[in-house]
Amino acid sequence: MVSWKPTSSMAEESNVYRYMVEHNIKDLRGFVRHTYEEPERFWSEFARIINLRFSRPYKKVLDLSRGKPWASWFVGAGFNLGSMIPDGGHIYLRWMNERGDYREATYSEILSQARSVASFLRRVLDLSKGDRVAVYMPMIPEIVPIMLGVIRAGLIFVPLFSGFGPEPIRVRVEDCDCRVVFASDVMYRRGKEVRMLENLEGLNVIKVVVNRSGAERGYYSYYDDVLKTPGDCVEDTDAEDPAMLLYTSGTTGKPKACVHSHIGFAIKAAADMYFQFDVKHGETLTWITDMGWMMGPWAVLGTLLLGSRMAIYEGYPDLDRIVEFVREARVEILGLSASLVRSYKRERPSPPRIEVKAAGNTGEPIDPDSWVWLYRAIGEGPIINYSGGTEISGGILGNYVISEIRPSSFNAPSPGIDARVLTEDCREAPPNTEGELAVKSVWPGMTRGFWKDPERYIKTYWSRCSDTWIHGDLTIYDSHGFFYIVGRSDDTIKVAGKRIGPAEIESAINSHPSIAESACIGIPHEIKGETIYCFTIRREEVSEEELIEFVSKHLGRALTPERILFVKDLPRTRNAKIMRRMIRAIMMDKDPGDTSALENPYALEEIRRVKEALRKARNI
Repeated sequence: MVSWKPTSSMAEESNVYRYMVEHNIKDLRGFVRHTYEEPERFWSEFARIINLRFSRPYKKVLDLSRGKPWASWFVGAGFNLGSMIPDGGHIYLRWMNERGDYREATYSEILSQARSVASFLRRVLDLSKGDRVAVYMPMIPEIVPIMLGVIRAGLIFVPLFSGFGPEPIRVRVEDCDCRVVFASDVMYRRGKEVRMLENLEGLNVIKVVVNRSGAERGYYSYYDDVLKTPGDCVEDTDAEDPAMLLYTSGTTGKPKACVHSHIGFAIKAAADMYFQFDVKHGETLTWITDMGWMMGPWAVLGTLLLGSRMAIYEGYPDLDRIVEFVREARVEILGLSASLVRSYKRERPSPPRIEVKAAGNTGEPIDPDSWVWLYRAIGEGPIINYSGGTEISGGILGNYVISEIRPSSFNAPSPGIDARVLTEDCREAPPNTEGELAVKSVWPGMTRGFWKDPERYIKTYWSRCSDTWIHGDLTIYDSHGFFYIVGRSDDTIKVAGKRIGPAEIESAINSHPSIAESACIGIPHEIKGETIYCFTIRREEVSEEELIEFVSKHLGRALTPERILFVKDLPRTRNAKIMRRMIRAIMMDKDPGDTSALENPYALEEIRRVKEALRKARNI
């Protein structure tokens, strides 16, 4: 089996190894245990390592007086995340778009713009501490100082996915009562100009526009005028004051806004980068993402606290352009989604060389074949699988570069995380048994609840097992100490009493040379409880019968799909996450819920077409 193993020099030069030596910790398990068994010691020490600047000292690191779901961190500290921008001439931000245009910005340039944004919002628009300010932009350089300027002013930053249409924007803006929206007039994707301002029509908010198209000025305020605002405004915020609302879709279709504090999200992101991705001072990290997804703010705030650099990419991530982007922006750590890797593998089975120190993967499980493709593309370097969520501020599970990394695996929990795999009755699952991914500890990046809906937060994560966060991921912990995510527990398929995650079946299907990608769901069955239906994208002609026989040989008859159906595309988000619950909803004649985050909503019509064909054939 292919796996990555560190050289002695790489392990000994890593951030985590250095910390272990300084604290007399013998192995990786001991390090992770130290981070959650001694949280006050660990997090205060990490704050010292990265030189967090507090305007007032904290009275205690951790307060659990309100219970684990409402843990507070660095209690009493004065801390404004937007004040952490250094004033220096070093490059902080590198940007490229799908046309190959390239720009750079220094820390001082980012700081100057953030000061003007903060001054404009508080002194010109007269906003008050805690007011919400949304940002609706693609990944362009301006988005970074706008984000930091909003936070610097003591306001709450609300990023909106750049692919949203008018309705999901309206729902979120009204839900959090936004006062201002910063927007780009246009964005460019797949060679097309997309007009963004049309999606803001009818909103009763102040609109501040980055004029990229050169169109005649309208009735908006303009970002170049904002930059003329003199002065600065650094609000005196507490570490626990809210700094950001990150919206994420729920299974009910109603989006939920995760509340993140000035201290929590950023220190969690920085710790994961530092200890798992081994990001060092001055290195450049990029993640192919959107600011409306968690990995956008994660990349900005983590690199900011570490004194590192970040690179952002705008537009469709064509493989050749990504190779050029990595080279031009001098990227050391490249983050991708599993689906994007699969699409690259389908396009080019023999990978090009991508010159990076390490790669990251998040969003959904990566199958072994795609893992090996990426492993070869980056010159057999480490792949940091990373799984957590918007509510976590980063990872529950990840990889560290001081220990073996196997395909699709996680070699340990993230710092501060006491991860367990539990059965349905909240008992610890034995090795090699699928169960619910749970967290027994608390950590600074925990969401401070859902905006205006604390009961939903408790019900979602804390209601099933006593004092335990249940994340909703179906997970295996094997006898060798590796974790594997096999799907969302709401994607779990239960056939004749056997629980199986879709990833295991999909990996078997995707290993066939004629298949590019697949998504499997459970369909109710009067005898078995559920039966397996899989939707696949073919690379070349192959019959359903041949695929079923192929999967049967890999997984056995009990876990073989009843039907393997062919589609041109699968519904996925801009982050390339396949939305299986939407597929299942359509097959069950139910509302698929909030589809606003889909990159390709037409793919749902593909599923409806297949369903209608099956209905006519009286198969369901």
